[in-house]
Amino acid sequence: MALLETRNLRKSFGENAVCRGIDLRIETGQMVCLIGASGSGKSTLLRCLNLLEPIDDGVILLDGDDISVPGLDPQPVRQRIGMVFQSFNLFPHMSAVENVMLAPRRVHNRSREELTGEVTALFQRFGLGDRMEHYPEQLSGGQQQRVAIVRALAMKPQIMLFDEITSALDPELVGEVLDVLRQLRGEGMTMVLATHEMGFARELADKVCFLDGGVILEEGPPEQLFSTPREDRTRAFLSRVL
Repeated sequence: MALLETRNLRKSFGENAVCRGIDLRIETGQMVCLIGASGSGKSTLLRCLNLLEPIDDGVILLDGDDISVPGLDPQPVRQRIGMVFQSFNLFPHMSAVENVMLAPRRVHNRSREELTGEVTALFQRFGLGDRMEHYPEQLSGGQQQRVAIVRALAMKPQIMLFDEITSALDPELVGEVLDVLRQLRGEGMTMVLATHEMGFARELADKVCFLDGGVILEEGPPEQLFSTPREDRTRAFLSRVL
């Protein structure tokens, strides 16, 4: 059984059909990279997986349970499926450590004292041990994005979704964020990434999915998809970005 699966997922905004019947399987421990042009449906798909957008048709299964049924409380699902966005979304009036502790304290009713050890370990793990008391404006873009990843991990999710998390960064800061993803990959975290970082996808993904016009037009291991794509549209896209 897949850890996370969509079947015929459809989502429109008014007359604009963004996801047109997406079938996707994510196994435990996999890194799945979503590639495709802007507007192909990658970000909307991630937002549907995290229940930030209600779907119009189809199902989303988490551990075999349908999490897309109308009226379902999304909060328990979002505790299991963490998400990190392009924009860091850190509260500017809170220090980095306060940003990270906020959700565990509010959602799980945990005290600052019991969180301190594990949150400190997370900061140290990702090279931020000396930045815990800094405010967002005192951090570089790469540091802010790493804090956002630590914040999501503090909820101990089963799956992490990443939506173009390097696209807002200066080029010299991209590497430090990708290093965090490499570390998570090595630790066996299940991850789904919408990304323009083709070299990274080729190096580390278990599966790459090319989205075009709201469907997964082609998917496969990175070596196959990047080296011998089957579809003309995939070849045309890769010829522009590689």
